[in-house]
Amino acid sequence: MLSKCLSAALCGLSVEIVEVEADLSSGFPGFTVVGLPDMAVQEARERLRAGVRNAGLDFPNSRRITVNLAPAHLRKVGPAYDLPIAVAILTAALKLKFNFKKALFIGELGLDGSVRPVRGVLPVALEAKKRGFDQLFVPADNAFEAASATGLEVFAINNISSLIDHLANKSNLPPFIGRPFGDKGGLATVTDNDLANIRGQSGARRALEIAAAGGHNILFHGPPGSGKTMLARALPTIMPPLSEEEALEVASVFSVTGLLKSESFPLTSRPFRSPHHTSSLPSLLGGGTHIRPGEISLAHRGVLFLDELPEFSHATLEALRQPLEDGQVTIGRSFATVSYPAKFLLVGSYNPCPCGYAEDASGKCDCSPTTIIRYQKKISGPLMDRIDLHVAVPRVEYEHLESTQIGETSAQVRERVIEARVRMRARERARAGDKFSLQADSDASPIALSNSELSSKMVREFCMLTDDALKLLREAAKRLNLSARGYFRAIKVAQTIADLADTKKIQSEHIAEAIMFRQPNGHT
Repeated sequence: MLSKCLSAALCGLSVEIVEVEADLSSGFPGFTVVGLPDMAVQEARERLRAGVRNAGLDFPNSRRITVNLAPAHLRKVGPAYDLPIAVAILTAALKLKFNFKKALFIGELGLDGSVRPVRGVLPVALEAKKRGFDQLFVPADNAFEAASATGLEVFAINNISSLIDHLANKSNLPPFIGRPFGDKGGLATVTDNDLANIRGQSGARRALEIAAAGGHNILFHGPPGSGKTMLARALPTIMPPLSEEEALEVASVFSVTGLLKSESFPLTSRPFRSPHHTSSLPSLLGGGTHIRPGEISLAHRGVLFLDELPEFSHATLEALRQPLEDGQVTIGRSFATVSYPAKFLLVGSYNPCPCGYAEDASGKCDCSPTTIIRYQKKISGPLMDRIDLHVAVPRVEYEHLESTQIGETSAQVRERVIEARVRMRARERARAGDKFSLQADSDASPIALSNSELSSKMVREFCMLTDDALKLLREAAKRLNLSARGYFRAIKVAQTIADLADTKKIQSEHIAEAIMFRQPNGHT
């Protein structure tokens, strides 16, 4: 007796449909799984025997069972094949009449017959919807993410017996209804990180606003205790909320790592990741035996904060250069090459010297000039060139700390940031010849493409400079010896400043501020 059902295999965020075939024949009893399964899939044989029996169902132990996972050239990894293998075997044994052509199964089976959650259900659901599947059977704990694929009937499975009863038409499982996008959620808790809690640091606050509006990388430097970490943690609170498309991208990355939780879904807040400086290269970029996303992918569409930047290994910092340019990271192994999205906003911070007080008026620093230069050179020139905003964060004066005057809140700044993003969208549509009303679209979700993501061709097309601004840019480029990358990045920062000021053309004062931020020694 032969039966088939369908499941899915993950390779990065890409999904391949897997056909699970089960053949029950007479002969010496046995249970064989073929089709390039890993050890976790091989172990499914023992889980299925116990799980099916303890769920009150009869497992065909007296038959010779052969399970094939096709296509055979694709590696099958993890316990997510338990459920489809069990369904295929029991369908053959019980001769169930169910149309499996438009149904997909995924889940791990416990020894008591319960169905346990697995990784990567969200990208599987999105692919199933794209390929025209009608039904998706997933563990109950994963149903909230699978339901994001609207138009797909999702069934939350608690145990194997209830699923078999449904397939045998003895009882009907109700489809799972998920929460609509924007109903609840957020990856980062931002209530304690409001800009209103930061005293002084007007220059750094201004830089944060520009970074949030244009998606520009930013680097803080200053003595210990000056507020660099507080500023970094405040950045997600002023960034635009995730659009539905962006939220699904972010959630897919968290799904394949098993970090997506129902209480934080659907996502609306930008992710904030802050790995320790001892983090290894694979943990930051991704990798491992079964290639998993790293911190830069978990920070996709959000913020990657690297505190004490010079303390990270040289190889780790240099590995950031390509993802900062391309917005994705590609990891190659002998068995597979996997790409993960990595469009993150880099926020770095560092002390000006090993003791931290080289630029402080207290005079505490006892580091030699050679030590200071060696310490600062741990951050290479090519990496510094990819950072648009270099900001000095001086010690906060006591009168600011004792002041009861509250500055602008994150909500107030975020409104300006969103307005700037809407102007970016209007400019792109206008260049494309699309009729667009700024007033009509003022409540629309922010665009995914920020000023920092514009190519040099798009900069020439979208960014219009006045004659005075162009003259000032030429002079600054010669005086500061800007690279081609630095030249275009200065224009993109100036365009963001112009968008915040609601100016159609880039003025000379916008160029001046952008150039000031590009200088590695910063300003206050």
